[in-house]
Amino acid sequence: MNRLFKMFLSLTLLLISSSCNDEWTEEQFENYISFKAPITSEGVNHIYIRYKENEITTFQQPLIVSGSTTNDQNITVHVSVDSDTLDIMNYELFQNREDFYYKELESKYYTIPSNVEIKAGEDTSLMPIDFTLKDIDMVDKWVLPLTIEDDPSYNYVANPRKYYRKALLRIHPFNDYSGTYSGTALKTVMEGYEEETPIVKAEIRAYVVDENTVFFYAGNIDEERQDRHNYKVYTTFHDNGSVTFYADNPEMEFQVNKNASYIINEQMDEVRPYLLHRYLTINNIDYQFSDYTMVPNVDINYKVSGSLILERRLNTQIPDEDQAIEW
Repeated sequence: MNRLFKMFLSLTLLLISSSCNDEWTEEQFENYISFKAPITSEGVNHIYIRYKENEITTFQQPLIVSGSTTNDQNITVHVSVDSDTLDIMNYELFQNREDFYYKELESKYYTIPSNVEIKAGEDTSLMPIDFTLKDIDMVDKWVLPLTIEDDPSYNYVANPRKYYRKALLRIHPFNDYSGTYSGTALKTVMEGYEEETPIVKAEIRAYVVDENTVFFYAGNIDEERQDRHNYKVYTTFHDNGSVTFYADNPEMEFQVNKNASYIINEQMDEVRPYLLHRYLTINNIDYQFSDYTMVPNVDINYKVSGSLILERRLNTQIPDEDQAIEW
């Protein structure tokens, strides 16, 4: 019995060893080059860029060398813009709703290097992308689509998986006042029906215009409207705590009824002492406008009043501002 047990044990160990060796031969020895730009359910990788009107803001896009062995050579990675992938993804996601399409970021807003160096002994590198976003219109959903080029003459292999060799960077410029506001205290009512239940939106998004100005869509207009570009309400924040609302479309018949103001409060998190909560509140919002496109040849007038609150959570242990904010 003892002899049979020893034979059985030897055979088991042999099988295990053989299995391990087979598994090891299937390891990825090839050093594939990839972007570190994981996509979300929206098909893109969201990145946040501090808006600076007359300055360059640099975003560092990571590149990685994957594989079972350490990179042992100097690699020159070739990178280019990939419009085709963006076109295909737009149709797959949105079909004929072209107003929802991601729009390729115009070349005047960025500069990318054509080559990125990865040194021998290192498995990562950073690709600097310089952004100059002055006058960008955030009605459009801007994306910078990048790809790692592959060619037999290159001393590397681009990752064969599409979403590793591609980086679809959804651009979000931000200033101190942009972001998603709580809209539960802002009421929209139709003129003549002030006693009816008001329209309230849980969230209202404010988009960058310049360093001190954002825009949001008037009243109950949101990102779903194909003609949303007609209903931008600009909001400028002044150092004295006042807020100026205005519109650049005369057909809106936009009118401000009260002078608005804002305050900023900060407090540290009770559970996570390194986390700073910053609350920006816009008070005394009171304006009216005309929705002149919802019903052909009919102007629907609305009054909007109340307040908005923006909360930002900042990790004070992280020096890079775009990384410190919990988006």
